Amino acid sequence: MTSHASDEKPVFAAHRPTPGEAVVSGNTLSIRGDWTLPDYAQLQQEVNRISGRHPERLTVDFAGLGHVDTAGAVQLAALLGRRRLGELIAAGTLPPEKSALMSAVCKALEQEPVPPVVKVSPPIRFLSELGQRTDGIFQLLKQLNAFIGQTLAAIFWLLPRPWRWRLTPFVSAIQDTGFNALPIVALLTFLVGAVVAFLGATVLQDFGATIYTVNLVAFSFLREFGVLLAAILLAGRTASSFTAHIGAMKVNQEVDAIRTLGLNPIELLVIPRVLAMMVSLPILTFVGMIAGMVGGATVCALSLDIYPPQFMAIVERDIELRHFLVGLSKAPVFAFLIAVIGCLEGFKVSGSAQSVGEHTTSSVVQSIFTVILFDSIAALFFMEMGW
Repeated sequence: MTSHASDEKPVFAAHRPTPGEAVVSGNTLSIRGDWTLPDYAQLQQEVNRISGRHPERLTVDFAGLGHVDTAGAVQLAALLGRRRLGELIAAGTLPPEKSALMSAVCKALEQEPVPPVVKVSPPIRFLSELGQRTDGIFQLLKQLNAFIGQTLAAIFWLLPRPWRWRLTPFVSAIQDTGFNALPIVALLTFLVGAVVAFLGATVLQDFGATIYTVNLVAFSFLREFGVLLAAILLAGRTASSFTAHIGAMKVNQEVDAIRTLGLNPIELLVIPRVLAMMVSLPILTFVGMIAGMVGGATVCALSLDIYPPQFMAIVERDIELRHFLVGLSKAPVFAFLIAVIGCLEGFKVSGSAQSVGEHTTSSVVQSIFTVILFDSIAALFFMEMGW
């Protein structure tokens, strides 16, 4: 069969995109090809290559310009300057549709504020950064105080309403923060007690007073080391866990779902953890005190021939009960601060995995710093009070 010309379908050649380029020939700058987003990196290289040849002084030829979009218009504005491109658009050297697009891009670029380049001397820059960091610390303290107030208000509101107490999360938090941490606290305080006894015996041996190693170990662990080591361990172990857990819920929008259901996230997520920490840390503190003294007694028995019955007799004779009570009284305060900081950092997560990691690190650093700071203040206070 023979085909008729009328049966043949016309074939239209598809537009083949050609990357845009800028060519300088004499005093003429020719804009050729397609200035579109797929070739943005190449267009930026063209602009950087031509910028040193003062394109604003050349005659611009748009005859070879193909397709152009907003990305290409931005590069043309960077090449020619917004004012020069506006003058060329006003002169009618471009088709109407391209002129309208480039005119809109030029107007949008003109509305962008150009930050002034200010040279700052190193002392001024240091003072500026110091002021910013100081302001950040004050904002952090402000948020922490507000969150502590919310937590205390929620606790006092729940106390006369036992039907709203959530015992299951509370017991689970005690299991996680308290009993699961017992082995590591006992081991660490045992080793530190052995080290303190060894150092004390080494120093006191020169004075013939190795017997006072017992007093050194008992006094230091009952007043300071027992509660401090347990609090620092919980700050690194539990505060980070609180932040990561609540932060993951924040990322998954579970906290928003709790609020949508008309429930209070403070009551559901914070109160059980805070109360569990206030129960767990005194227990861990007591275990740390006993383990530290056992470590010291072990070194005394092996190195100084001070055996456990004599060790306990010296402790009972020379160490007053108030030292134990002073150390134990600091545990609930430290527990409250650690739990509140961990929960607050969890609520501050912005919605990404990186944010979870940053706030988890921040909660550990803030908790340890706060524990050491308040322990120093408490030590000075008790010393001045004669306790």
